[in-house]
Amino acid sequence: MTANSCDVVVAGGGPVGLMLACELRLGGASVVVLERLTEIDRTIKAGAVNTPSAEAFHRRGLLPALAAEQERTLRKFREFAGRHTAASGAPAGPTAPAAPVKVAPRFAGHFAGIPLSADLLDADDPDFEGRGPADHVGLVPQATVEEVLAARADALGVDVRRGTEVTGFEQRADGVTVRTSAGELRAGWLVGCDGGRSLVRKTAGFDFPGTEPEITGRQALVDLEHAEGLRVGWNSAATGIYSYGPIPGRVLTVEFDGAPRDRDAPVTAAEMQTSIRAVTGVDVTVTRVHTATRFTDNARQATTYRKGRVLLAGDAAHVHSPFGGQGLNLGIGDALNLGWKLAATARGDAPEGLLDTYTAERHPLGAWVLDWTRAQIALMRPDPRARALRGIVGDLMGTVTGTTYFVKKISGVRQRYDLGGSHPLVGASAPDLVLADGDRLADLLHDGRALLLDLTDDAALRARAEGYGDRLRTHTAACPDRPKPAAVLVRPDGYVAWAADAGGATGSVLDELTAALARWLGEPAR
Repeated sequence: MTANSCDVVVAGGGPVGLMLACELRLGGASVVVLERLTEIDRTIKAGAVNTPSAEAFHRRGLLPALAAEQERTLRKFREFAGRHTAASGAPAGPTAPAAPVKVAPRFAGHFAGIPLSADLLDADDPDFEGRGPADHVGLVPQATVEEVLAARADALGVDVRRGTEVTGFEQRADGVTVRTSAGELRAGWLVGCDGGRSLVRKTAGFDFPGTEPEITGRQALVDLEHAEGLRVGWNSAATGIYSYGPIPGRVLTVEFDGAPRDRDAPVTAAEMQTSIRAVTGVDVTVTRVHTATRFTDNARQATTYRKGRVLLAGDAAHVHSPFGGQGLNLGIGDALNLGWKLAATARGDAPEGLLDTYTAERHPLGAWVLDWTRAQIALMRPDPRARALRGIVGDLMGTVTGTTYFVKKISGVRQRYDLGGSHPLVGASAPDLVLADGDRLADLLHDGRALLLDLTDDAALRARAEGYGDRLRTHTAACPDRPKPAAVLVRPDGYVAWAADAGGATGSVLDELTAALARWLGEPAR
């Protein structure tokens, strides 16, 4: 690598670009991140990470930093709840008194602004099992995620060039020449993590079909006067939807008046005040805007995430409304899936077709998220048909079965890849097994290598894994709490590529392990 060449250029240094860069460095690739902003974007955006994202941070040793930020966020929640409870003698809306905000240990969330009660969640559902500490971290704002990843990238030696914008590129058979505001770079690969209006996507000519927007949403942290009439939480109104809290000054409005006329203009106090009054009917006064953003429900997805040596991740590959907090998490999942595969390709030891599994595995999840957000917009419309359907869906969500279904979808615990294989763990996120030697499975993934975990001290298993060097870590330890598995092969992204139960690691099962190793790691160097 030189100052003007590298294995991979990542266009965009937000959370997705930084996560991808960290994964590439763990995989041994040289990487340059180009970010037009000169500092971390602290605009109010996503406020939570889902279970797969929390697991990803846990497997890289970054979960404690997110947990500390969650505790700060919870303190803000309690502060807001305390203030509102103190004022509960005053009416909080036209028909109902104010109610204290309840913060649940497990993220419950909402669907189309219909709240989900953690009290109705079936926490014993098997899909929630085996998540370990990641199960208890979720309330983390996007700016903090970016901070944590920026520090991680710096520690790994990632070359992050802030204040540098990609202006164009030319793709060749053996690489890409990237033009920037500071000169040219030559790279083997270019990945667009440059947002919904991605220059990389447009220049490369990716198809980006989808549905047109019908809302303008605004989210802000503001100083408010005369806000006593605002109801805490998500609320339907005659002209749209709004949310107030759960931290002081946080307000979100949704109006069904088409897309924003100017997405880039600053959101002023006057604009935010007008929107709040229009949706809520409460004559609040906005005296200051601390941070604010507009959004819409434009829903589009690239038909493929790769064209030659150019790839897409995050919002560059898919855009949709932010309801349910899926955008940040979908992008983090893209980065985790792509990073190790592209690093192996850059190293030259990737098996045939490995990089094509990125689109194959991630595109279906992106398509699901688009439909999940479209369904919410349909339930938010301020018309009699939508309101009638909203009442029925709300009734279903008010049951244990309904709450559990929606939380499993929102939290991502049902996400898995279709990897074939006969064992039920294959394609699923690896359970965070607690081992007899004091380690957890996640502890063994910090370095970004694949893992063969031998739980029964079987020399035949370990013999099949010889010759992979730095591509594979082998670890032997019992798991008293989960005696059934004999061994698991975990990909660098934390998903199970192969597994066997006790008493079955012989003959054809060992051949399945050999095939899985070859499929995901290539041939051993013997």
